[in-house]
Amino acid sequence: MNTHRSSLSAVMAPINIACGLPNAHYVDPAVFQDEKRKVLFANWSGIGFGKDIPDEGDAKPVDFLGMPLLMVRGKDGQIRVFQNTCRHRGMILVETPQKIRATIRCPYHSWCYDLEGALRTTPFVGGPGKNTHKDIKRDELGLVTIRSFVWRDVVFVNVDGTAAPFEEVHGDLMARWQEFDQPLYHGGEGSSMQIDVASNWKLAVENYCESYHLPWVHPGLNSYSRLEDHYNILEPGRYSGQGTYVYRQLKDENGHTLPDFAGLGDKWDEGAEYVALYPNVLLGVQRDMAFAILLDPVALERTVEYIEIYYAAPTETTPELDSLRASNAQLWKTVFEEDISVVEGMQKGRHGELFDGGRFSPVMDGPTHNFHQWVAAQLSAGHAG
Repeated sequence: MNTHRSSLSAVMAPINIACGLPNAHYVDPAVFQDEKRKVLFANWSGIGFGKDIPDEGDAKPVDFLGMPLLMVRGKDGQIRVFQNTCRHRGMILVETPQKIRATIRCPYHSWCYDLEGALRTTPFVGGPGKNTHKDIKRDELGLVTIRSFVWRDVVFVNVDGTAAPFEEVHGDLMARWQEFDQPLYHGGEGSSMQIDVASNWKLAVENYCESYHLPWVHPGLNSYSRLEDHYNILEPGRYSGQGTYVYRQLKDENGHTLPDFAGLGDKWDEGAEYVALYPNVLLGVQRDMAFAILLDPVALERTVEYIEIYYAAPTETTPELDSLRASNAQLWKTVFEEDISVVEGMQKGRHGELFDGGRFSPVMDGPTHNFHQWVAAQLSAGHAG
């Protein structure tokens, strides 16, 4: 434990002398379990998207680090997240995405819950023909509710219930991007992507939040949005990322562009920002589109990236923009896929037993160092307890 604490102390040092998180944080199953509790369950982690449950009664089960969760759109239009487990004998309630007409019914003994999680019926709980029992108090046996918050269509949860309110934790970024606080319209089937990466989830965060790698990994992107056109974004203990002063809108053969979000300031005429919202959500905003990437840490050395692209106008009313949306999705798919080899390569490199966590460029690696310090702080606070 002393060795572990000293290695985390090296991470907490100023960037010009700090080391990165040591190998164990990428290859050791015990550390993965530690991070599951103290980093991912103890903070506001992303588990899904509101677009997947758009209407009343829509439900989607989610496996989050082995924990069965259920996202449900209630009669009031609000999204709630429950533990996907019956309060009777622990049966999984919903196995596949579906429309729930009236109640969430357990397939084992037919205990039924409403869309707000309240226990409504307990058939034969008091014996054949007797649906009540004095010792089974329905008002105390509703589904376990998981704290949740929806922002930019991402469904965030705080599994252990100990985090400060989402608006308090991430109020700075919410204020920074307040101009984009307006309806988001998903681009349709072609605007959903899934990338399976043989890597620990943290490496995907680290790669995303810095622009240092652009000239070598993204030569096409760097040809017009150069490394020198970028700036670092740092909010200690909350998020980090990069911005560019040169965002080039996509045009079709007739010179048409996608419609802008309404009321944006001059900063966004040619600017864009890309932020890793700790721990596992990656966000991007531009004048005419936005995207959200959810990192699902399915295993120690495997991450599934769920990517969704959004626009300022709905697809239903703008069919003439379908080809532009398709071209835009393909361009971003190319960029995201260019990162696979380096993220997987870093994972392979973490099996080099003599690697000490590496060093940081004091100028270029601020966003990554910020993330490492945040992870180390979560773990150190847990160990101190």
